[in-house]
Amino acid sequence: MSLLISDATVIDGAADIPAEGRSIWIENGRIKAIDSRDKLGATRAAQIIDARGKYVIPGLMDGNVHLMGALRLEDLVRHENRYEDLIAEAAQLTLRGGVTSVFDTWGPRQPLMAVRDRINAGDIPGSRVFCAGNIVGLDGPLSQDFFTKPSEVASPDLVKRINSIWAENVGPELSWMTPEQVAREVRAYIGKGVDFIKYASSEHRIPMGPNAFLAFSEQAQAAIVDEAHGAGLTVQAHTTSVEGLRVAIEAGVDIIQHCNITGPEPIPGTTLRLLVERKTASTVLPMTKREQDRMIKSGNRHLSALFSDVTVDINVRSLIQSGATLLFSTDGGVMATDASTDPLLGHVATAHEDNLFALGRGHFVWFKAMEEKGFPPMEGLKAATRNMAIAYRKDKDLGTIEPGKIADMLILEKDPLQSAENYRSIQAVIKDGAVVDRSSLPRKPILTRVPKESLDPSAPRSSRTFAGGLPSCFCWTRDN
Repeated sequence: MSLLISDATVIDGAADIPAEGRSIWIENGRIKAIDSRDKLGATRAAQIIDARGKYVIPGLMDGNVHLMGALRLEDLVRHENRYEDLIAEAAQLTLRGGVTSVFDTWGPRQPLMAVRDRINAGDIPGSRVFCAGNIVGLDGPLSQDFFTKPSEVASPDLVKRINSIWAENVGPELSWMTPEQVAREVRAYIGKGVDFIKYASSEHRIPMGPNAFLAFSEQAQAAIVDEAHGAGLTVQAHTTSVEGLRVAIEAGVDIIQHCNITGPEPIPGTTLRLLVERKTASTVLPMTKREQDRMIKSGNRHLSALFSDVTVDINVRSLIQSGATLLFSTDGGVMATDASTDPLLGHVATAHEDNLFALGRGHFVWFKAMEEKGFPPMEGLKAATRNMAIAYRKDKDLGTIEPGKIADMLILEKDPLQSAENYRSIQAVIKDGAVVDRSSLPRKPILTRVPKESLDPSAPRSSRTFAGGLPSCFCWTRDN
């Protein structure tokens, strides 16, 4: 299979300036050459795309998603035998939106790996999936670490069964163990085939409590990092406090997730300097000004504690000014059509264009929010491409448009360096050297299926389709 994209402006993610009038020759899923059309000569491309006046960028990469996002009790039970189908649906939504690779940082390991392998084998379409499985040290979705209320009404056997699908041998019991014992369990988990390791440096409670505590000692965190690195894997930490952040950096993690969430305390200057000195990459979850105002007005204590506080904005701006390596992420997931009636999630289960956590379109919001905060446009592009690939050690094949690399790229109608809104102007998504049929995705809608009655403008809002997510804890909104 060969493809020629001709006469485009290429923003390759490697150079600091775009290259005009370039053609990209793709053979067998990889980039063979990039040059002017004349210099490429008579290529025998099976397909030619005239991209004159268009912009080609690397396929976007989301550093923090949760493809199994249906975490309400009724959804976990209703679809208990269809987790793979839900994950595939989510991976197809992200691909439709131009995100060609995703890193799933918390979810049920076995279904995630199964979908990952089916996509890699070409059996089903979807974003390229890399997965961590469980967050080491945390329990499953029906627990004090995530959603505890359902466990008060569900049977103990059901709660145990669901949670065990996530936790396996790296759940909360590790907090009782010595660093050596923790390392042993992490080693066994790595042997099951995960792509990277994520652990909890800070606790993870919903809603957030009045205090924050470390989930592992400094020695245990270092043991987890050493075990992952010894196996050739990257390791990352979930942090929600300034001390959780500091300890994780000192433990030697490669990536910090949602680095800008530190409760009421902004990141100290000493920790910012340490982050830069250690070259620790960090994902950030920025809010647009309009979204911050909306969350404040919502009156939701959990969201206000996480995002509407001024600390979240201060941290993003401080991270930009510090020169830290920043990565794009949405923390998105997908939920069912009746999420709007959920007492915890209903306040975000409405359509609004500034929802960062809406899977498949939240990345447009990320670019807009970072633009508002003064993040240079080229750095924004690199955060979602080159920097991501380097941080996850996938840069041999992904992250930039260069000869020899896998041909994942987007063709845009408008220049993304001129406005963040231009990322929405997708003409084509190319993954593994083939043009994606975006109109056919998702192939088997389940959570995003639009009921017939929702086509009627007079239909109640609870019958419409919603999708999206929030930092490891999830809140959702409609997918359009």
